[in-house]
Amino acid sequence: MNSEKLSKRLEMVSQYLLKNSTFADIGSDHAYLPCYAIKKGLAKYAIAGEVVEGPYQTAKQQVMECGYESSISVRKGDGLEVLQPNEVDCITIAGMGGPLIASILENGKDRLLGVKRLILQPNIGANHIRNWCVQNNWVIIAEEILEEDEKIYEIIVAENNERAEVTHLTDAELLLGPFLMQEKSDVFIKKWSDELKQWRIILDRMNLAENQEKIIERKLAIEKNISLVEEVLT
Repeated sequence: MNSEKLSKRLEMVSQYLLKNSTFADIGSDHAYLPCYAIKKGLAKYAIAGEVVEGPYQTAKQQVMECGYESSISVRKGDGLEVLQPNEVDCITIAGMGGPLIASILENGKDRLLGVKRLILQPNIGANHIRNWCVQNNWVIIAEEILEEDEKIYEIIVAENNERAEVTHLTDAELLLGPFLMQEKSDVFIKKWSDELKQWRIILDRMNLAENQEKIIERKLAIEKNISLVEEVLT
């Protein structure tokens, strides 16, 4: 992967950028996505944010090598603190766990002013992002699921819905994704069939545990997830 050819998942993320937008890529690593977006005319300006010194320097070097210093600002900071309110139209966060992405959004809510679209690619725990969207009036408008290098990734696209009084998703939609569970692609079925197998193994082990009281809540949560997934798959 480089600024000329992105990974399959990042290319999918880039396709959801608003046309001629200014966007921030949080946790940008090598700044491949911002460089690619500028090169392909998908955005007019980008901010690459990194919290770790090494990746921050790598991103700066990549932007210099591409000659995009006037189109991409590389900034060092924690999460959305690299942004100012009303500075960008879109935010992309890819390659992190869902709980961490949700935490970044929650901690940086004051920097989301003016942002029209979030394009989020969690490696795991996408339900945490959907929960955050519901609680903060961001409406999920599209989802993707894809397999790359024997790993399955989800992409969640959400838009600001400040005027909405209530944004609701069912428990199944929160877990599986409102669009993904309707489409039921082959990758979707593979992901959740594998999850079902793992949950059943965990339940079997739990049932052999001596102190059942300590694990009852965890067991109930797994049993609920199994029920939700089975209903959708069948």
